[in-house]
Amino acid sequence: MRIGCPKEIKNHEYRVGLTPESAGELARHGHEVWIESGAGLGIDATDAEYTAAGARIVDGPDPIFAECEMVVKVKEPQAVERKKLREGQILYTYLHLAPDREQTVDLVDSGVTAIAYETVTGPNRSLPLLKPMSQVAGRMSVQAGATALEKAHGGRGVLLGGVPGVMPGKVVVIGGGVVGFNAAQMAAGVGADVTILDRDPEVLERVGTHFETRAKTRFSNAANLHDAVCQADLVIGAVLIPGAAAPKLVTRDMLRDMQKGAVLVDVAIDQGGCFETSQATTHDNPTYVVDDIVHYCVANMPGAVARTSTYALNNVTLPHALQIADNGWKAAMRANSHLAEGLNVWDGKVTYKAVAEDLGYEYVPVEKALA
Repeated sequence: MRIGCPKEIKNHEYRVGLTPESAGELARHGHEVWIESGAGLGIDATDAEYTAAGARIVDGPDPIFAECEMVVKVKEPQAVERKKLREGQILYTYLHLAPDREQTVDLVDSGVTAIAYETVTGPNRSLPLLKPMSQVAGRMSVQAGATALEKAHGGRGVLLGGVPGVMPGKVVVIGGGVVGFNAAQMAAGVGADVTILDRDPEVLERVGTHFETRAKTRFSNAANLHDAVCQADLVIGAVLIPGAAAPKLVTRDMLRDMQKGAVLVDVAIDQGGCFETSQATTHDNPTYVVDDIVHYCVANMPGAVARTSTYALNNVTLPHALQIADNGWKAAMRANSHLAEGLNVWDGKVTYKAVAEDLGYEYVPVEKALA
C-alpha cells in the first residue's frame, strides 16, 4: 500500500503522523511511504532520517492526497485538506466529528473512508489511541492553568503549591478518567489542594485509593459541582463521552459565583467543551476572559510538546496502521472489532452512532460497510 504523511497545518501543530521509526516499520512490511518535506521538523526529525528509514520525500501535500491510498495524520483535516480527499481513500487520524458539522459534511461528500483514532476501542471499552494524548493533555492542563493563574495573565495571582504559611491553590478536576487522573497527579505533585469529581463510584474508589490523602474525591451532582467550582482557583474540565459532544457541566450562571480571576481549563474542547462559555483557542492566543473568569481552551494542547506527544501517539497508532496496510481496511476490521469501532465515515455515510445522532445523519452500522 502507498501511505502518505503530510505536514500538519493547524495553528501551532508541530506533531507528525509518522515518526521515522514508524515509517521504517511500514517500509519493512513492503509498503511505500511518502512523507511531505519538512513534516517531521516539529519533532526534530529531518527529511534525511525519513529517507534513511526507507521513506520517499515529496514536495508539498498535493502528491500525498492525490496518489496515496492511505493518509496518516494527527489532527483533523483542515478545510483546504478536505478538498483534496478522494473517494475510497483511507484517512487515519483524530477527527472529533460530533461537534464539527462542517468537517463531517466535507468527509461525507468526499467519499473518503475515515478512521478516527479517538473511537478505536480496546479491552473493557478503553480508548487506547486517545489515552496517550489524554495523559499529555491532563498533565499539561495543570501547567497551563498555573500560568493562567498568574496576575499578568489575568488570573487570581495564586501559586498552586502555596508556600509555608500560605494556603495552596484549590484545584477541582471534573472527571476521574485518564485526563482527570493525570491532571490530579500533576496538581497533587506541586502541593495543590485537589478535589476530583466523578459520577462513577468505581472511578471515585480507584482514584481515592491511589491518591489517599493527596486528593479528595466527591460525587458529581449539581450541588456538589457548584460548591466545588465556586471555591476553586483552577477548574479542569476532563469529561469525555466517546465520540459524542461533551456535556456542558459548568454554566455561565455559575461563573458569577466563582472567585474573580479563577481559571477554567477545558480539556474537552476537542469534543465541543464541557463549559458553556468555552470557545476553542490556539497556542497563539490561548486564553480569554468571561465574567472575570479566565478560560484556557486550546484545542490541540499536546501539539505544544510535539516530540513527546508524537512518539507516545505512534506507539499506539502504528500497530493498527500496519494491520490496515497489510490486509486492507475491510479485512483488518473484520479481524479486529476494536479497530472497526474507529470507522466514522465510509462511502458518503456516517458509521459511528454518536456522530450520526449528534449531527442528524442516518446511522449506517459498520457491519454494512464490512459486508
